[in-house]
Amino acid sequence: MMSTIDSYINEYKELFKYSPTLRAKELSIKYGFLDYMVERYLDIFKEKTEDFLESCSYPLIKSIRCNTLKIECNELIRRLDEKGFILDRVNWINYGFIVRERPKKPSLGSTLEYMEGYYYIQSLSSMVPAEVLHPSKDDIVLDMAAAPGSKTTQMAQLMNNEGLIIAVEKFRSRIKSLMSNINRLGVSNTIIVNMDARDLIYHNINFSKILLDAPCSGEGLIPEDPQRRTRTKPEDLYKLSLVQLQLLYTAFMLLQDNGDLVYSTCSIAPEENEFIINYAVEELGMKTVKIDKIPGDEGITEFNGIKFSNDVKNCIRLYPHKHKTEGFFICHLKKK
Repeated sequence: MMSTIDSYINEYKELFKYSPTLRAKELSIKYGFLDYMVERYLDIFKEKTEDFLESCSYPLIKSIRCNTLKIECNELIRRLDEKGFILDRVNWINYGFIVRERPKKPSLGSTLEYMEGYYYIQSLSSMVPAEVLHPSKDDIVLDMAAAPGSKTTQMAQLMNNEGLIIAVEKFRSRIKSLMSNINRLGVSNTIIVNMDARDLIYHNINFSKILLDAPCSGEGLIPEDPQRRTRTKPEDLYKLSLVQLQLLYTAFMLLQDNGDLVYSTCSIAPEENEFIINYAVEELGMKTVKIDKIPGDEGITEFNGIKFSNDVKNCIRLYPHKHKTEGFFICHLKKK
């Protein structure tokens, strides 16, 4: 595995070399970003770069997922309406609602309905990966980086608590939140495993569907966490992409033939997204599946002078200035 990945990264090493222009430096000072980051945004957004940079200073819309394992959505709407919450259904996400109006009290996270597990506070973009994978009661599903459980519990809901989910979490410190959410939302078809998902490759087990919501820079979360404007250095992106490639290779080896893999990140960095999918296509022979009915831009086929497979166009990207969500990347892959 390592030799293949090492040779792949070496082949694309120019992807991680940046030379910020004067324009990038000026915008980095104006908006408080690292200049190499802005140079990358100029490559991605062109003349719309400032639209993106400005959007990172505004709060995102609040949204929740109605948990039908415990309550009918119409009943949840009625209960929250009595408390002063006005919900709007999202027609492209099952059980997704935008919170259009909120009272001063109680907060979304302190209602009785929240404590009872009737809903989960979750961004719309975060709901997309599980929706795209759409597991059923007949599936054995692997969630490779499960904590805090937003997508794990969403998949259990889509499966109506049938089938099986193996929820893997590397860090013991995060198991508590994962267990708490699984219990609160009434999930009963999930087994939690505390280990590095890359080590699963040494076990004789296969899955019909895999969700790899990969550990990443979180570059799409800047509207919620302004410190991310200056947190990730170029060498950090390189290290993260190496881990992402290793996890993707592991997922490929664990996936049954004709099985489905959804790869996602809360990052807009091509180094963590299209670069990784390009490996799946060019080196592993996987096929991308076009994602329909979800608003989003198509994947980027050229970045920082590097060309990727045209198959990455089938991936989707979500942005705060275009889609009013976190920055997010989702790709549906098929093992042939």
